[in-house]
Amino acid sequence: MKYFIFNLSDKSREQAASLLRARRWPLGRDERHCDALAPGDRVLIHVAEPRREFIGRAELATTFSDWTALETEASLEGPSGGVALVDVEEWTHPVPLDVAVHRIDPTASNPKVQGNAAGFQSGIVLIDAEEYAAVVALSRESRQT
Repeated sequence: MKYFIFNLSDKSREQAASLLRARRWPLGRDERHCDALAPGDRVLIHVAEPRREFIGRAELATTFSDWTALETEASLEGPSGGVALVDVEEWTHPVPLDVAVHRIDPTASNPKVQGNAAGFQSGIVLIDAEEYAAVVALSRESRQT
């Protein structure tokens, strides 16, 4: 099992939530790590605008596939392919990226984490299990307050 961040940089939080509810995520075939996606992998959903924040998590139900014309139209006029999602959680209390970075790398000594602290440069970012677990734990903590 692998762990990823799906970064949505050109859509709103509401549009991202709509995609989560539809249990489908659009991706470009040329996106880095696209060929590595497999059923059972876990993803965090990150929206760059207006605030950099994680808004949910999901499990991949499929590998990347090209979509039909109808599926492409339903994906908010984005890429013509993507993945199906299961076990989707949309978080009512998002986790800000800066809070996640501080939890994952409190000493600011991990160059990989610090390199992404200002935002992600690609639509798919490979992370490790501990990074994934830290963001999920933050989402649960924010629900309890």
